Amino acid sequence: MANSNLHQAKRAKKDEFYTQLSDIEKELNHYSEHFRDKVVYCNCDDPRISKFFHYFAYNFEKLGLKKLIATCYRNQQVDMFSQNDSEQAIYLEYTGDTNGNRVPDTDEIGVRLLEGDGDFRSEECIELLKQADIVVTNPPFSLFREYVAQLVEYGKEFLIVGSLNAITYKETFKLIKENELWLGHTHPKVFLQPDGTEKHFGNICWYTNLLTKKRTESLILYKTYYGHEDEYPHYDNYDAIEVSKVKNIPMDYDGVMGVPITFLDKHNPEQFEVVGMTSGRDEFEAIPTKHYMNPRQINRNGSVTNGSKANTRATLLLPNKPDAIYYTADNANGYLSIFYARILIRKKAG
Repeated sequence: MANSNLHQAKRAKKDEFYTQLSDIEKELNHYSEHFRDKVVYCNCDDPRISKFFHYFAYNFEKLGLKKLIATCYRNQQVDMFSQNDSEQAIYLEYTGDTNGNRVPDTDEIGVRLLEGDGDFRSEECIELLKQADIVVTNPPFSLFREYVAQLVEYGKEFLIVGSLNAITYKETFKLIKENELWLGHTHPKVFLQPDGTEKHFGNICWYTNLLTKKRTESLILYKTYYGHEDEYPHYDNYDAIEVSKVKNIPMDYDGVMGVPITFLDKHNPEQFEVVGMTSGRDEFEAIPTKHYMNPRQINRNGSVTNGSKANTRATLLLPNKPDAIYYTADNANGYLSIFYARILIRKKAG
């Protein structure tokens, strides 16, 4: 049991990044009207050091909250590598200022012991989840799929931090396509680790199902496709054109377009329909029109390695050898260049 606990603690520590208060404030400023008379649950945060708990506790009256609850995994407390089974997880409840000083004092915060380890998947944490209206937290990145699935299962509103790469998870993409999840407003870049050092990321965003004005704002399109077709090459293995930058989406093209995943920062479902993602797998609802036989990756130094990525990406067929990594295949009459995951979209009529 002790070795198991130690292993779990080490894994949790690698997943533990604290969101800074300034980043929480930047994002939450866009949702001031969403929290009135609501129960907020921060279920992956040590409530004694969590900036999420701090933000909601100090803005409790301003936001008009009904209740604030916070829990965390047991091994996040005191000593991440403790093997002491007697250490108990806690959860905190706060229902607002009672002594008139408008500051959340320790005597106003209810501290209760949890029977288990505080894992968000435990029965007692699920019971707390059932009380909540909105969940706001930074969940473990490695458990993002499972975490979001739980929120959806219990029909919760949420605002959570995650990797932008989670867009390429089939579970996340399905929710995006069905307009049940979308991106928030900001992109946190610097997180604090348990030892106080900073961890920098370049691909973090907020995921939410809370509707704000941003969700209804349309992209202003000014580029044209017709007359500039050479700027929008057609994929060799998908029936769509490549649009390398969101700002270059043409206003006069009604077919399917492949755009970077950063498009979702600007997506208005009344303006565009998300029809799929280039992944080579049918669960992303975009089946390739061609499967490459015996694909090979040709590296810059001339070495040849496995080229299976050509069957998991949108691909262009080029007549001339590019000055970069490229691919070849037995059934491709030319050189292949691949793109990172593309969201396939179509402009809506009107």
